This record gives sequence, structure tokens and C-alpha cells, in this order.
Amino acid sequence: MSIAKMRPKTHRDPLFAIVISVIVASVLSVYPLSYETSGWRPLFMLMVMLFWVLCQPTWCGIWFAFATGIFIDLLLDAPLGLNALSFIIIAFVARFLTRERRILTFANLWVITTIAILAHLMIIFFAQISTGVQFSFARHWIPMLTSVIIWPVLYYFLRKWRI
Repeated sequence: MSIAKMRPKTHRDPLFAIVISVIVASVLSVYPLSYETSGWRPLFMLMVMLFWVLCQPTWCGIWFAFATGIFIDLLLDAPLGLNALSFIIIAFVARFLTRERRILTFANLWVITTIAILAHLMIIFFAQISTGVQFSFARHWIPMLTSVIIWPVLYYFLRKWRI
């Protein structure tokens, strides 16, 4: 038996990766784009939050979802608490529905992320309609397509910190 097989497998501390991924997602969320392409911007912070909540449940939970939601509200000058509420609801439902399922494959995570992005956009849609804010369908529904397409790239970069 080799020495490598005898050593216990140690998990890397994901704190550095969590902080860096949130910083990169925040930069990508506010990076200036032309008016024509800004409507196609994926929901980076939502995807990063969902990845960490599902793949590192001991490190990131509801408070992490709340903190990233408030952070993106402040970055995007959105009504304070709007994204935070959406992120908390999505994180809670995702954790609740996957608590019995510890083996989340890439395909499962992709489906969960797609449903979560749809739920986030519906929550934002209903919140904006109920407050009387003018709502543009193209501006809010196109990011779903780009977010679903970008998810495999985000997963590829963060997959080494999965539990």
C-alpha cells in the first residue's frame, strides 16, 4: 500500500476562494458595458451565491445569501433588500430541497441553477410590478439565457472547492 493511500484526505479551506469569487462576481456585475450588451449581462452574484450555498453548505448558508444580496443591492443601486430577499428565498428553498441529496452532479446543479434564476427573475418581476416600477421584459428575461449558458464556465472554475 502506498503512502498516498494511507494519508487521510484533507479538504482545502474555501474561504479565500469564496472571497475571490464574490469579488470577481461583483466586478463582473458592475463592469461598464454598452447599452446594447448590458441587457445580456448574466446574474453573476446569484450564480456564485448558489454555487457556494449548494456546494459548501458548512461554510455558506442563509446569512451568506443575505450578505451577497445586500452587497449586490448596494452595488446596483437597487431597492435595499430586494435582491437580499430573493437570494434568501432561493438559498432556503435550494438547501431545503437538496438536504437529503448529498451527491449533486453537474447536471443537477445546472437544473437547480436554472430554476433558481427563473425564481429570482419572477421575484424581482413581482416586486417591481407591485411597487409600480416600470418593467421591461427584455431587460430582465434575457439574462436568464446568458446565465444558464455561463453556468458551466463558473462551475468549471469553482469545482475544485466542492465538498
